[in-house]
Amino acid sequence: MLFAKLLPRDGNFFEMFNRHAERIVEAAHAFAQLVANYADYDLREKYTRDVDHAERAADRVTHEVNKALHKTFITPIDREQIHSLINAMDDVADLIQDSAETMKLYDVHQMTGEINRLADLSVKSCERVRDAVNLLDRIAESGNAEAALKLCEEIDRLESDADRVMRSAMSKLFREEPDVREVLKLKTIYEMLETITDRCEDVANMIEGIVLENS
Repeated sequence: MLFAKLLPRDGNFFEMFNRHAERIVEAAHAFAQLVANYADYDLREKYTRDVDHAERAADRVTHEVNKALHKTFITPIDREQIHSLINAMDDVADLIQDSAETMKLYDVHQMTGEINRLADLSVKSCERVRDAVNLLDRIAESGNAEAALKLCEEIDRLESDADRVMRSAMSKLFREEPDVREVLKLKTIYEMLETITDRCEDVANMIEGIVLENS
């Protein structure tokens, strides 16, 4: 019994999940501002740096979680769920940064309406992820499990919306853009932005599993 009492417990995993989710939203908002202000070089550079800072901060939280897993004997939820969730969340932050870097590397000259819509859907998806993650340590309280599952459904719908926007964007791109280089550039950007919502859906599926198993 004494040995059990001395074993490290909890590890503040929910608090770390919340901090990581905030960084995801921060990165998504910075990316949306990057897209909205793309014509202004100085602002474009500023928001690219903001995305980088948010992604690096998210990486640090991921490292904290993985380190805590090695030191914590008794965790609040299944260890594999903790590991899978934080890494899936980190995939979202990484992809937002990759999208910003790719636009710079590919020297994309101007934004399209479809990029703006996909960036907006990414922001909304990341915000829903944050809100759902924030409920994980309180899913036993009345109404919270249901609220978390509803947020996961909203993330699924946003992913479907992004998929439709991407398909429409691709169709328009191949019909109307005469420059093959621009076609290749924009095709890559559209696919990356749609994948952000895919990764948010992956996180939502994990959250749904955690809620159903622990509420």
